[in-house]
Amino acid sequence: MSEFRKDPLRGTWVITENQRIRQPREFLVERQHPTLTICPFCPGQESKTPQEVFALRPGTTKANEPGWRVRVVPNKFPILRIEGDLNRQTSGLNQSMRGIGAHEVIIETADHQRSLAQLDIAEITDVLIAYRARLLDLRQDSRFHYLQIFKNHGIEAGAPLPHSHSQLMAVPIMPPVIHSELNICRSHFLTSGKCLICDLLAQETTDGRRVVSNDGTFLILAPYASSSPFELRLFPLRHNHDFALQNDQELADCAKALQDMLRRLYRLLEDPPYNFILHTTPPIHFRVSNPGYWETIVSDYHWHIELVPRLSQTAGSEWGSGFFINPLPPEDAARFLRATDP
Repeated sequence: MSEFRKDPLRGTWVITENQRIRQPREFLVERQHPTLTICPFCPGQESKTPQEVFALRPGTTKANEPGWRVRVVPNKFPILRIEGDLNRQTSGLNQSMRGIGAHEVIIETADHQRSLAQLDIAEITDVLIAYRARLLDLRQDSRFHYLQIFKNHGIEAGAPLPHSHSQLMAVPIMPPVIHSELNICRSHFLTSGKCLICDLLAQETTDGRRVVSNDGTFLILAPYASSSPFELRLFPLRHNHDFALQNDQELADCAKALQDMLRRLYRLLEDPPYNFILHTTPPIHFRVSNPGYWETIVSDYHWHIELVPRLSQTAGSEWGSGFFINPLPPEDAARFLRATDP
């Protein structure tokens, strides 16, 4: 019989089917692989993007020229623009503000043919260093309430360009998912005096059924209330609220775990489309109206990465009810992934 499961971190419910054991081959997606005559993210095409705001490159090369390892540029067609004021307006029950924010592209490698899963640990570490640098820079702008780093892999996951890249969006409103997660973590801390995610990791490590990998530094987990097949979360085992405070060694450790997670999926599901999202603390700007708002966040929040393979479509029942239906129990997903060589 299927069952309802509640996500302790999100506070949402999902329906997990367990009518029969499904095999990974049932979730393979026929991928689209577009070809480009000219890729604007490739070396030698730097003039086809806006001027870089960050790059990792040898000191002998110049900005906006070939020679880079990782390159960050403003999105050429940004959803949000950094210039201007918010201009908040209210009309009856309706509220609006201008589309102010930042929208950047992190080009993860100069090699057009290799995905993030195919990069080595040093190369993935470079990508994470770029994430950290942009978070530290953009959080200085007091207009931004949250900085969201995410990756769309494959057309099916929202990436029309095949060259491996991720994105950063800075927004002037706290995203509802993050707002809920922050409040749940704070409530747990105020009640128990402990970090919710630390408690969750201890519980899952003891249980073991949903653990995909544990290298002693990072834990890869199929969440108890996974909303879709092979959904995964990656957590640092040591408590830390802020990804941007990680040192180079900690980022290298994260790169190793991230590579492990991506390669297991790559091999088991034949390079599926996916989205991953970095969940980290928001910029801690002082609020005159609520000066104690961030008082416990260092202790109550715990950064992590969520990854959702795009293996099925959301149906009307899910949109209408908010109950996502997962046809593969996370215990089975974790078992299949554990048996896959990263």
